[in-house]
Amino acid sequence: MGVFVFLPLVLPLTAWPIARLAEQHLHPRLATRLLTGVAGVMALCSTVCLGLLMVVGTAQLPGNPLPDGWSDPEVREAVPYDEVAGKAAIPALLAVAVACGRTLWRHRRTRRRAHRALAGLPVTEVAVLPDDVPYAYALPGGARDRIVVTAALLSGLQPAERRALFAHERAHLVARHHRFLLVVQLAARANPFLRPLRTAVSYTAERWADEEAARSVGDRRTVARAIGKAALLSRGTPVPTLAGFAAAGPVPRRVAALLGPAPAPRSWPSVFTGVGVAAWTAAAGTAVSAMSSANSAVTMVFILYAATPL
Repeated sequence: MGVFVFLPLVLPLTAWPIARLAEQHLHPRLATRLLTGVAGVMALCSTVCLGLLMVVGTAQLPGNPLPDGWSDPEVREAVPYDEVAGKAAIPALLAVAVACGRTLWRHRRTRRRAHRALAGLPVTEVAVLPDDVPYAYALPGGARDRIVVTAALLSGLQPAERRALFAHERAHLVARHHRFLLVVQLAARANPFLRPLRTAVSYTAERWADEEAARSVGDRRTVARAIGKAALLSRGTPVPTLAGFAAAGPVPRRVAALLGPAPAPRSWPSVFTGVGVAAWTAAAGTAVSAMSSANSAVTMVFILYAATPL
């Protein structure tokens, strides 16, 4: 196992170049899926790494509930600097568990509050709240997804801009963008090196919805105008709503992208381009991280099995 057990903790650094390049050069749909997959796998691998290190560290503590064989010298020798790394992994893994738990709890609480706010309103695709604060968001609800918008925001938009807004939010629901955002948020909590990917996915998911809205409405300028006006009107959006929970990405960049030509769909970037090199580097880092975690986990299981009396 050796020093390879530490690789999943630092390999997320290989994904940094692709985060910004994917925003600029890949189709938003491909960029969102690619970055979310990389973030999720790398976060899982780094958490497995911390778990393996915690086993070694916990076995050194007096009065631990683990079998005596787990503190066997052969087990400790499997991890370099076991005395420091093993004990440091215990609070690190606890911090990851607490941070991820808080993120999940906050997400579920926000969705519950959003559903409660719709109590008493007609069960329609678009729910209009009589709120003086202008905001809008997509509310996933399993069998019944809904678009929530306030009367204050609708009053500031023209009919064509309203259709663009609804198309944008509907695209979020159809593509289940809330799942992508939740995965990268949890990944960033599990490993801080993955935060650039969380920021990138927040932007690419919005760009994905922008492009779907432009395709549905048939006018990119109308969608750009709707996004710009909605952003200006919604500056005071309250944080407890889903609109405040999910970042909308840098609006000026989104508007500028909509005023330009539509991005060309591409299955995978060419290796002879900068974004291609970055994508293949991130893919290689993800594969190495997964193989390192799997190899370390299997090795540790066999060592513990041999050291633990039946």
